[in-house]
Amino acid sequence: MAKQIETEAAGFLRLTPDGGQAPIERMLAQEVPVAIEYNGIGYAVLMATPDHVEDLVQGFALAERLAMPGDPVLSIDVHVTQQGLVARATLPPERAGALLDRVRHRASDSSCGICGIENLEQAIRDLPPVTARSTADQQAIFRALDALATHQPMNAATGAVHAAALVDADGAIRLAREDVGRHNAFDKLIGAMRRQGLGWDGGFALLSSRCSYELVEKAVLADCPLLVTISAPTQLAADRAAQAGLPIVVLARRDAALAQGWPGA
Repeated sequence: MAKQIETEAAGFLRLTPDGGQAPIERMLAQEVPVAIEYNGIGYAVLMATPDHVEDLVQGFALAERLAMPGDPVLSIDVHVTQQGLVARATLPPERAGALLDRVRHRASDSSCGICGIENLEQAIRDLPPVTARSTADQQAIFRALDALATHQPMNAATGAVHAAALVDADGAIRLAREDVGRHNAFDKLIGAMRRQGLGWDGGFALLSSRCSYELVEKAVLADCPLLVTISAPTQLAADRAAQAGLPIVVLARRDAALAQGWPGA
């Protein structure tokens, strides 16, 4: 599909502490409903930024365990409607059972992977061990942090969107995706990697968000060798990462970061 408009100007009144007021225009990030259908079955409605929707649908399928890394790239059609976007994807026949087990009947606000789950066993499912390994050193992490802003054009315009980036072992950002939802941004990145045939190649993922357990699970299911996030983890996220053998670097700022499971530590 053609890339949608991602930002739009809106009028505001700028207020200052001294009582001053002045009209100002501000660019706002776009957020629309994206209805996802797999094999003709309505599965989820995500609130997302309407760009790179095919990447989002591919990555979301992997995160939901509806598709596996070795499966063919999904065939995806995106349609624009007055209410939002409808994305229709076709899963391999052998994934039909998983699809029926996980069909959702209500909307979620981002691709968090929890809405519509009916019991605790479904919420905290077993994770496979991470088999990939990163060869990045800590200097590479700080190089990527320094460069991240240049790969966030929507955030530069609006200050309202998250980014997820594929970083090589030397700290160079190879690919990035943005979205109003941090989960969506990561799904877009993972989906784009899958659709473009890119691997981690000893690098890592860098996210402009906190380290939530859902993002840890997405990283593990994508066999990401190292997850770096700007903000702090939850306890569950740290525990799940440790159980799966996923090294994490959190509170990653330009002057310092915290690591769990760092190689050689």
